[in-house]
Amino acid sequence: MKIYDKLFIGGQWKAPINQEVIEIRSPHDQSVVGKAAQASPADIDLAVAAARKAFDNGPWPKMTPGERQDLVARFNELHAARADEIAALISSENGTPSWFTNGLQHSLSEQTNAYLRAAKSYAWEETLNDGKGPMIRREAVGVVAAIIPWNAPHQSALAKMIPALLAGNTVILKASPETSINALLLGEIFAEAGFPEGVVSIVPAGRETSEYLVSHPGVDKIAFTGSTGAGRRIASIAGEQLKRVSLELGGKSATIILDDADLESAVQGLKYTSFVNNGESCVAHTRVLVSKKRYEEAVALIRTMTESLVVGNPAEPATFIGPMVREDQQKRVQSYIELGIKEGARLVTGGTEVPAGLEGGFYVKPTIFADVDNSMRIAQEEIFGPVLVVIPYEDEADAVRIANDSPYGLGGGVWSGTKEHGVEIARQIRTGNFVVNGATASYEGPFGGYKASGIGREFGVIGLGAFVEYKAINI
Repeated sequence: MKIYDKLFIGGQWKAPINQEVIEIRSPHDQSVVGKAAQASPADIDLAVAAARKAFDNGPWPKMTPGERQDLVARFNELHAARADEIAALISSENGTPSWFTNGLQHSLSEQTNAYLRAAKSYAWEETLNDGKGPMIRREAVGVVAAIIPWNAPHQSALAKMIPALLAGNTVILKASPETSINALLLGEIFAEAGFPEGVVSIVPAGRETSEYLVSHPGVDKIAFTGSTGAGRRIASIAGEQLKRVSLELGGKSATIILDDADLESAVQGLKYTSFVNNGESCVAHTRVLVSKKRYEEAVALIRTMTESLVVGNPAEPATFIGPMVREDQQKRVQSYIELGIKEGARLVTGGTEVPAGLEGGFYVKPTIFADVDNSMRIAQEEIFGPVLVVIPYEDEADAVRIANDSPYGLGGGVWSGTKEHGVEIARQIRTGNFVVNGATASYEGPFGGYKASGIGREFGVIGLGAFVEYKAINI
């Protein structure tokens, strides 16, 4: 059991002012994983003051880009060395299966390396038109509040913190209560790496304290990952204050299986693109579009694949799907399954009953609905659990229409007999991220969404640019 009874504020461990320390319990069996301090608005004031002082008067923004890169590279080495430990801790806190958490955690050194490569070649200062034009400087925004969810905590945290730090900003990470322990563990690594005083703070907290941080006048930019509803609230506060904001929000992504695709390969690919991270993934492909010519064949294959998935203890290597993070999230997913039945969709497999032997945890059976119309709520709203809807289409134009008929535009994919055919479809989908034939996304490319899926992009050189202000100096 891991205990952090202090917050990481400006590089120092400080007891929370209101002395609040909560127990983190496993969503698998309710056993105590550990304890973690929780921040109040008074603690936020301290963190913002430390970050403000470090940015306005400290050495961090005045250091050369290379000096900052060296410290980030040192952090990356230390963080990678603890990947196994961190992955096990995250799975115990939020219920994500070990296969997913281990793979993601070991990939994060490449996520940071992609930012480092971008920073090394970034035009921090340049003069346009062969030295005859204005000098363009890219400078830090200031104090950045990074607010993250519980489903992929270190990936979300570092996707914001690393580019912000490379650009010379100071950063306050606000983590979710459910995954407070692994967030505070990050403080150990930042401290060991040797970041200057005030540059990094880590403050787990609930919703009210999060809103206090968002509205704090000492914060210059908000970088948020979470629900579209919360994103709208953050955007409204930021708009009132003309505060910089980037939002990575929800999704209801579609996979299109074309008639020339290898159907069995496509269905096996859905195992990872649709059920990844227990379905608690903003980018999960939860709408599956299949032509009427192959519809029943596809539904049968999807059912067989889904029923083969092992549901259980997230720590077990054989487990593919673990529990939902909280009881209210379990109830939410179950309510959507009930809604799908009421809406007239055909329940192919799964349902609202908790899998046998797992009644002590927040489990949901992987569930498939067929005969779904895209206007149904189960096809339009983000469920955030292991629930897929299979939607028939007439022809490729109809498939594109259905895929685009969504308030969201975060992810999506296509399965095609040829790469060229797949890219042709990809160009027509209004979404920020798209995969052809199950391709793995790169940390070099931008990640973010259209429409209600957010504002701005993360990763690589484009993600680095989200944390700078542009200054033109005319000489």
